[in-house]
Amino acid sequence: MDTRRVRTPVLVIYYNRYLTNQDCALFVKRVARRYAVSTLERLVGVGDHTTRRAAVFALSLLGDYESNAVLGRALVDRDRGVRSIAESGIRELWCRAGSQHERETLCRIVNLNDERRHEEAARLASELIRSSTSDIAEAWCQRGIAHYHLGQYDAAIRDCSQALEINPYHFTAAAGMGQCYMLQDNPVAALEAFRRALRLNPGLEEVRAQVVRLQRSLKKD
Repeated sequence: MDTRRVRTPVLVIYYNRYLTNQDCALFVKRVARRYAVSTLERLVGVGDHTTRRAAVFALSLLGDYESNAVLGRALVDRDRGVRSIAESGIRELWCRAGSQHERETLCRIVNLNDERRHEEAARLASELIRSSTSDIAEAWCQRGIAHYHLGQYDAAIRDCSQALEINPYHFTAAAGMGQCYMLQDNPVAALEAFRRALRLNPGLEEVRAQVVRLQRSLKKD
């Protein structure tokens, strides 16, 4: 009988300590000293659920937009905890695209939308889209959010579609398109958009409820 003990990965030790002390800065410092981003990306797809949770959490803090696909795949992990951490983390990565100045501008756009200053958000997002040297999906999505709140649903759909073209894991853009189609009284297109959002992120319970309601409604018709 093999009595050798399985060693707990150092990353998991750091993660368990974080869960106890909630010291995010210390967790980041310890992980950054020991792990490369590429190693964290590999660990997202291997090991038990605790290792995957730790890797996804670390990557969400230390990675940038280049890790988008890795966290995008983690959204459909078999473990609910991994999926939940990935959903929160990937939203952060979406705002880490482009140069430092572009990231700061994107942050301002997000804040403007949060403050319901949608006209300003749309204007600044348009400036960022025009001036950026790279395609920033979140800039398109944020402009789509602004257009949605301004009642400009066709424009919002176009922006969300472009966000998905750049970033095929952008479940928020897919869900946003669904909401716009609902307000345009186009349930078939809305259902397709909501289903796409769910394929990307099965944890979107409100979207799942929308899908059920639309399916029932279309079945009656």
